[in-house]
Amino acid sequence: MRRVDDILNTVRMLEEGNLDVRTVTMGINIDDCAHSDIAKASVNVYKKIHSLAKDLVPFCDRLTTKYGLPIVNKRLAVSPASRLLEGHRPEDALQIARALDRAAADSNIDLIGGYTALVQKGMTNGEEILIHSLPTVLSQTQRLCSSINVGTSRAGINVDAIRTVSDMILKIAEATRDKNGFGCAKLVVFANIPEDNPFMAGAFLGAGEASSVINVGVSGPGVVKRAVESLVKDHPDVTLDEIAEVVKHTAFRVTRTGELIGREAAALLNVSFGVVDLSLAPTPKVGDSVGEIYQAMGIRKIGAPGTTAAVALLNDAVKKGGIFASAAVGGLSGAFIPVMEDHALAEAIKEGTLTIEKLEAMTAVCSVGLDMIALPGDVEASTISGMILDEAAIGVFTGKTTAVRVIPVPGKKIGDFVDFGGLFGSSCIANAACPDGNKCFIEHGGHIPAPINSLRN
Repeated sequence: MRRVDDILNTVRMLEEGNLDVRTVTMGINIDDCAHSDIAKASVNVYKKIHSLAKDLVPFCDRLTTKYGLPIVNKRLAVSPASRLLEGHRPEDALQIARALDRAAADSNIDLIGGYTALVQKGMTNGEEILIHSLPTVLSQTQRLCSSINVGTSRAGINVDAIRTVSDMILKIAEATRDKNGFGCAKLVVFANIPEDNPFMAGAFLGAGEASSVINVGVSGPGVVKRAVESLVKDHPDVTLDEIAEVVKHTAFRVTRTGELIGREAAALLNVSFGVVDLSLAPTPKVGDSVGEIYQAMGIRKIGAPGTTAAVALLNDAVKKGGIFASAAVGGLSGAFIPVMEDHALAEAIKEGTLTIEKLEAMTAVCSVGLDMIALPGDVEASTISGMILDEAAIGVFTGKTTAVRVIPVPGKKIGDFVDFGGLFGSSCIANAACPDGNKCFIEHGGHIPAPINSLRN
């Protein structure tokens, strides 16, 4: 009888809760594509990716037909492209980037991540080339996404790298002015970046991974919202620990679904199965929002006192339910709060109940960080640096992953509206908290040492 109930619950998730597999992401190691001739390296990159990824979309479509479960995105994540740029010239970066972009396009892949540099402790020539190429690359490619890791709990925080990346963010915004600075939506700045994350724009394949692997992101905020709403409706006096139990059981079923799809996709493609990332990732669609879960819990105005506690409860319950459902949970695994991609969070920004300061507090207990936040076009580089530094400090000193994805929108000011459409959503331009007053601190540069808890050996 229990098995029948589980099947019926899963069917209800599909029909009523927008249950889907948010992404099946194939990781591919391209280190062996390096060549002293950049043209040959680019050809090697294209051939390797296309040969491995050409069947990803057809096989995912086959699984959707078989199980009736939508697989929303099919993506790729490669090993850090900065390694291919070692010993090359700055102008060579665009050639590698275009090869990555074309391989994704010709394989019908939605997005490809891995235009990545890991600079938490220092910066090689290839990493410096990659970072300085971002305005050109992200304005002249369609599917390519980039991530930069600026800190770890072991290495501390590279402030010089943050200053450089902040300058590049403003240049990316200007280079994509005709698209309201959209190029910045394809760049995430991390601390403690995970090496098996299937979600964009931060996906890349880490050094400890198999040469080719399938990672799955499950999501399901609509399913969790309906479960919480139903519980509160039937039992108005329900306690918060009982809400946590319902979230746990729901996350378990969602994760089991993702595990099934991931393992079968890996078998079809004859590659290794990696992890299930059980993060709750919203879309701009009403009913598919993480913010709506907080409202269902009783936070009627997102940003009100208690919001951070609600985020912590949800994040923890999702992890506890998911970890029991799979032997291979990884990636980010928690609850995302990307403002533009979640209509409830975007509305809270518009109403003024949710501020940058409150979002920062929420990032201390959520899955990632300050994500998909539209800023005024005239924001200072030092302000962006400060936002990245604060998030990196939270991550480095607590041992969690944090990140920043902000979008300065050229010509827009606080309160104006911007719409990127599709999964990227829309929002009012947010007030970047205190917009100045930190420049002297940022200009010191250098490196923030690793915390004492890094000495765990």
